[in-house]
Amino acid sequence: MLFLLFVWLSHFIQCFLSLAVDPPENLTILDPGHLGSLQIHWSPPASLLNMKDCHKRFQLEYFNTYEDQWTIIRTSKRTYSAQFDLGKQVQVRVYTLLKGSCTNGSEVKSARYTELIKEPTSTGLVGTAVQDFVCVFHRMEYVECKWERDPKQPANSLPTLYFWHNELEQTEECPKYIISNGIRSGCTFTGKSLPDFTDINFCVNGSSPEGPMKPSFITLQIQNHVKPAATQILQLQARPDTQLELSWESPAGKVPKNCLEWEVEHSEEGPDGNHLSNVIILSSLSLLRTMETLLSISDKSRICVRVRSKMHKYCANEGFWSDWSVWTCYPGNLCVYFEKGFANQSLQQQNCSIWNRTTLFHKPSPVTLYAAAGGLPSQQRPMRKQPEQVPTQHHCLFLLKPK
Repeated sequence: MLFLLFVWLSHFIQCFLSLAVDPPENLTILDPGHLGSLQIHWSPPASLLNMKDCHKRFQLEYFNTYEDQWTIIRTSKRTYSAQFDLGKQVQVRVYTLLKGSCTNGSEVKSARYTELIKEPTSTGLVGTAVQDFVCVFHRMEYVECKWERDPKQPANSLPTLYFWHNELEQTEECPKYIISNGIRSGCTFTGKSLPDFTDINFCVNGSSPEGPMKPSFITLQIQNHVKPAATQILQLQARPDTQLELSWESPAGKVPKNCLEWEVEHSEEGPDGNHLSNVIILSSLSLLRTMETLLSISDKSRICVRVRSKMHKYCANEGFWSDWSVWTCYPGNLCVYFEKGFANQSLQQQNCSIWNRTTLFHKPSPVTLYAAAGGLPSQQRPMRKQPEQVPTQHHCLFLLKPK
C-alpha cells in the first residue's frame, strides 16, 4: 500500500515538473499624467495562447511606497491601475497562474516572473521640495492644504499645486492659493471640488531663479483629514441632587453627529490651593464602568471644564481633534485658559492648567456619566452601535458631595 502511494506521488510530481509555466510577456507601465496613478499592462506567455483546457490568471505584485510593503493582486485581466509616488522607484512584477485539467485541478504559478523597474525622473534642484504637506477638511465644508518651504529653497521661488482624482479628465491647478508673507504656502478647496472616499493625488512643484523646484507627490482621502469646529455652547451648573451637570451642543458644520467622539478635560483646585489631578482615558466599552472615581470634590473646590471632538474610527481611519471649547467653571461662569506659550486669562481664577481627560462616545440618548462613590447602576452599559438619530446636546453629571 505504501509502495503504491509512493509511485502515485512520484508520478504526480513528475507531471507538475513537466509542466513549465512561463511568466507573462510585454510588461509595460503607462503614465497618463494623473500624478502617480499608473496603468500596468501585460500579455499572456506565447506558450499558453493555444491552451484551451486551463484557465489563465495573473499575480501582480508592486511595491507600495506609501505603505512601505508589497501589494499582491490576483486577476484574470491583463491591465491594472495602481497608485505610486513618482518621486520614488516604481517596481512591478507579474506571474502566470494556471489551473484546470492540464494541472489536475490545482493552481500552478510560474516559477519565474516578469519584472519592470522605473527610476524616478531626476528633475528639480536638490533642497527645493516643499516640506510638511498637510491637508485639513475643516467642518467637512472646505479643505486647506498647507506646506512649509525648504530652508535651502531659493528666494522668490513660486510653488505650484496640481491635483487629480477619478472625476477629473485631467489634472487641475489650485483654485485659490494661501499667501503667507507674500509666498504661496497652501491651497484652499471649497464646495465639492474634492470628493471623499476616493484617492486624491497632489503634486507641488514650481520654479525658482536657479531652476525648477523638485516635485513632491502626495495621495490621500479627505474623509481621513476632518477637523470638526470647536464647541461654542457649553454649560456647567449644579443640580439640586448635589450633582454637577455639564452639557454642550454639537459643533457647527457638516460633520455627521453620529461620527463624533468627545474628550472632556477638567481642572480641579481645592480650598488650600492644591490641585487634584487624575487622568482617565476611556474607551467606548469602559466608559460607564470606570467613572465612579472621576470627580469627588469638597464644597469649596473649584472645577473648570472644556470639551473637544473628533471623527471616531467607525467613520474614518484618522482625523484631527477640534480646537478646545472655552473653559467653563463652577463656581463661576467662565475660565479661559490657553496652552503654554499664550496668555492666561480668567474672570475669577487664572490657573486652570491641571486637568483630567475623558473620551466620550455618542449614545442613542444624551450621554450621562455618573460619578457616584457607590458605583454605577448595573443596568447602565455603553452601546457600540451607532444611533440613527443623534441628539445635538450632550450631558455629563459629576458628583459634588464631599469625600
